[in-house]
Amino acid sequence: MLDLSVIKYIDIYCTDESAALQKDRYEKAIAEFTKAFEGIEPEAIFSAPGRTEVGGNHTDHQHGEVLAASINKDAIAIVAKRSDDKVNVLAEGFGMTNISISDLELREDEKGSTPALIRGVLAGLKNVGYTLGGFDAYITSDVLIGAGLSSSAAFETLIGTIVSGLYNDMNIDPVEIAKIGQFAENKYFGKPCGLMDQMACSVGSLVHIDFEDPSAPVVEKVEFDFTKAGYVLCITDTKGSHADLTDEYAAVPSEMKKIASLLGQNVLRPVDFEDIMDNIEMLREKAGDRAVLRAIHFVNESLRAHDEAEALQDGDLNEFLRLVKQSGDSSFKYLQNVYTNRDVTVQNVSLALAVSDTILNPDEVSRVHGGGFAGTIQAFVKKQNANRYQKYMDKVFGKGSCEILSIRKYGGIRVL
Repeated sequence: MLDLSVIKYIDIYCTDESAALQKDRYEKAIAEFTKAFEGIEPEAIFSAPGRTEVGGNHTDHQHGEVLAASINKDAIAIVAKRSDDKVNVLAEGFGMTNISISDLELREDEKGSTPALIRGVLAGLKNVGYTLGGFDAYITSDVLIGAGLSSSAAFETLIGTIVSGLYNDMNIDPVEIAKIGQFAENKYFGKPCGLMDQMACSVGSLVHIDFEDPSAPVVEKVEFDFTKAGYVLCITDTKGSHADLTDEYAAVPSEMKKIASLLGQNVLRPVDFEDIMDNIEMLREKAGDRAVLRAIHFVNESLRAHDEAEALQDGDLNEFLRLVKQSGDSSFKYLQNVYTNRDVTVQNVSLALAVSDTILNPDEVSRVHGGGFAGTIQAFVKKQNANRYQKYMDKVFGKGSCEILSIRKYGGIRVL
């Protein structure tokens, strides 16, 4: 019988408000497991957090540097081992998935589905030699889909962490789990994502990641406690539609790679500002001004992510906030991923940033978050001002649009 009384919720969920919600949430999840898998006693609980991008907007796909963090919203799994090779996962809102670990071949008809992610993670773990085994799991998540917090990366991390805990003594390295999550999403699910989302979810805390060699990213934990500094992280879902934006997202790496190619490189990482300036006439003529602007954004943003991490390591919060503001300005002006030119009358993200700039204090900042165009914004807000800020954001975009979050110190973990 799982004993929930021994769980230190505050340690995982950071704030009294968030921790107070968890016992009831866990009890309900156990009840759902028992209902779904009648007669089977749950034996373990695992957790994997959502993530937030803090610095490095659209840099990972060009092998740049990023600063990311896990948050105190997570996916949890109530789990029991099986004696056979069956993996049965009931994910709240997505139904039951039944997979045999003897049948992990990619299925084209599964792409874009929950079974694809599960099968892909299991296949990835098997490919690199880890022990697999059957299990039953009930999964529930408060990492909202489409809110820019990487619900799919949390799910992939959770599956990898379950296998690590049940069959590999929790010895699978979090970086390895992140790579396998990306493999599952790229190959089995069919989404060409970078590695930042999975890395932040799996490793946990604040992490500075250098993707110069994507096969062996350099991951450095950044020690800084925003809660102790009196700040919370606010993420606002501006409720813009992502429909028909695939071309907008794809154009960002495409244009960056075009500049890189014209300068004899595959990606922009080896390129610096002087390379761009020495060839500016040719680049403008062959790639266009927007591509040049996006390349300049990358060059500065990758360096800025490094400097943000360094500022926090040094305890220089003011310098960090100044750099975050610069990051947001660069995304708006040079990367140009705040609104789509297809319909300039709809500018959800721009409006969210305008309201934020008006009501936030000089020592608080906001920026576009993630892919952009129609998604979320991020703000570092003083705790005493957070409810006021949330009230304004919810007034514009609807109740519940603005989440007040904290950065948690754990990635994928076995809770019990």
